[in-house]
Amino acid sequence: MKKLIVTADDVGLHRGMTDGAVRAHREGIVTACSIVANGIAFDDAVLKLREVPSLEVGVHLTLVEERSLTTGQPMPKNYTHFIFSRRRDVEPELRAQIEKVLGTGLRVTHLNGHQHLHLLPRVFAVVEKLANEYRIGYVRRVNDRGGRSRRAAMAALSFLGRRARGSNDYTIGVADAGHLQMVERLLDFVDGVTELVTHPGIAVDAYPHWRYDWDEETKALCEPGLKAAIAERGIELIAPSDIV
Repeated sequence: MKKLIVTADDVGLHRGMTDGAVRAHREGIVTACSIVANGIAFDDAVLKLREVPSLEVGVHLTLVEERSLTTGQPMPKNYTHFIFSRRRDVEPELRAQIEKVLGTGLRVTHLNGHQHLHLLPRVFAVVEKLANEYRIGYVRRVNDRGGRSRRAAMAALSFLGRRARGSNDYTIGVADAGHLQMVERLLDFVDGVTELVTHPGIAVDAYPHWRYDWDEETKALCEPGLKAAIAERGIELIAPSDIV
């Protein structure tokens, strides 16, 4: 049977992003979320996630845009700045982020990366090591299908993803990040273990440079009939911990 994980990223970066993930789980098809340990709204996210134990929690490993947990210093602005920055050992920072989430008592079932930087070979080697050490069974790899935007970037990202030993076969939704509206159309690209990567939110008034439409994405994930459409295609809606 085809299996679909639906993950809401960026929880803890803004209260509205957490609210969107929770609503898209309670009223829609989201089965998991990824929390940013160094997000400004981390504590708020932890309180809210404790109220919805059925929504699985992973760590959205972050090496750009926010402040480092280990040094307190600003991280590079984006993936380009990170790639061309002075090479550094990322393990202490990634370890600190995982341990901060584990320290809340939340169960961590999966790992992925902000701006998908975890797929860079030198970073992925560390992520894989930490996943094994902390017994976190699911690590996302991007191998995107069905997208209509950013084709060159998606080709490069999917190339890295295919080289990584991740837990899923494919992703959908990455190419349309922040502008996901027609979820049902993407269901035709589900095969094997597929992860739909999403960015729901409610009244988010931060990160304007992303140009995301968080509210519309939340609405799309809660579309009436979407669960029925998933079942009609013989797709099983699962969470990361269901992958063994």
